[in-house]
Amino acid sequence: MVVRSEVRVCESESHKFKGAWLWETTTGAFVCRNEGFSGGRCRGLRHRCFCTRIC
Repeated sequence: MVVRSEVRVCESESHKFKGAWLWETTTGAFVCRNEGFSGGRCRGLRHRCFCTRIC
């Protein structure tokens, strides 16, 4: 029998992100890793960055 487990990913807005151009795809992940998260991405017209981690 194989037990399937699902990974939950939690998302939190970055506290240190100060804005950048959205075409810089690595910006969100870089800022979030410096905050202790596993990754992240920036999105939206307000240039907000959201960090992700496994919860």
